Formats: sequence, C-alpha cells, structure tokens
Amino acid sequence: MNERIATPGDLGRRVARLRESLGLSRERLAGRAGIDIGYVGYLEESAASPSAETVSRLASALGVGVEELLGATADLPPGRGRPAAGAVLEKLTEKECLRLLSPGGVGRVAFDDPGGPLILPVNYVLREGSVIFRTAFGGPLDAPLRTGVEGVEFKVAFEVDRIDEAGREGWSVLVRGGAHHVSSPEEQAAAEASGVQAWAGGDRELFVTITPAEITGRRIRHAP
Repeated sequence: MNERIATPGDLGRRVARLRESLGLSRERLAGRAGIDIGYVGYLEESAASPSAETVSRLASALGVGVEELLGATADLPPGRGRPAAGAVLEKLTEKECLRLLSPGGVGRVAFDDPGGPLILPVNYVLREGSVIFRTAFGGPLDAPLRTGVEGVEFKVAFEVDRIDEAGREGWSVLVRGGAHHVSSPEEQAAAEASGVQAWAGGDRELFVTITPAEITGRRIRHAP
C-alpha cells in the first residue's frame, strides 16, 4: 500500500491537536501507529505527503477515521461520532462555567425577533464577569435587541460549547441575562480595551455586553 496522499499543511495541525487532546506524546503516538517518531515530528511541522498506509495507521492510533484526519469532515457539524461507552452527564458549577468561558472565542446569541427565535454566532471575550461582543449598527443584534424603554434590557441567552471528537467528551455553558448596548464614552473605552474582535468583515463598532443573571453548564465525560 504505497499510494501517496497529497495533503495540505493543516494535516499536521490536526494530528498534533488530536494527539494533545488524548494526552499522547509524539513518542507514544509513534509507538501506537508503528511509525518513526522523527516522522511524526516532521508531519506535525511540515506540509508532508504521507502514504495512505501511514495516514490509516495514524487515524487508528488517534481513534478517528481517515476522512476526519484528512479534513474531509471539517465542514460537518461536530459530534457525529459514536458516544463513549459509559458516558455520564455532569452539572457544572458557576465557577467552572466562568473558567470555561474565560478564554473567549466563538459563542451563540439566542433571542426572539419579530420573525421568531434566532441564533447567531459571535466572537466574544469575558471581562469582569460579563460577556462582550461587537456587531454592526443596524444589524440583527442592534434594534431587535432593544426594548425601547430606558433601563429595561432585552433578555437573551448566550451559549458556548466544545466537543472533543477524539476523546468523545464535551461541555456546554449557557448564560442568560440582559443585552446592554454600550453607549457612554466610559463604557465604550472599556469595551474597546477588552480586545474583542469580530471575524466577519465590515464596520462592527457596536459593542454589546451580557451581564449574567444565570449561568449553567453541563459536561459529558467518561464514567470513572
């Protein structure tokens, strides 16, 4: 089985990410896959073109399918694999929820607009216990999240989750609270200082904060 597979450079990043999520060193992965440790290092750091057999061995050692390792499932929703045997669902404390939220990243804002329930992804940061994201004036997170009554905020839900496909574990955190559109110069300066950025293009100079009224979370892990 000597067929070579032309692969993009992010194959190595997928190998490294899966290896680290399993707590494996390069040496242990090489041993599992039956390949040279030096080649594992080369693969993770370079745009390599491994044989089909090598890819198959690596996929087996990492507990994923060949298609997933090659990135063929990159545009598919997460969590399509089989659940872990003996998985248990745990409730997370508020402290643990805040710890999981603290690195920032991408979350989802859920609310009701005139057309019905709506969920939109946003980049966010957590600052002094509040979620901060930036959006566009006149967009779906502007007027639809305003009550029109001073001091009364539109209630929204904000959700963040992570799924470990290789380890078959995951967690989700749900924040519920009022959506506050930043308006004063002091608030604007603080929001800008948070460093939150939006991946989407265009002008996005409207900052929105969510101060949690309730934080809940769940984690799926293997039974001890």
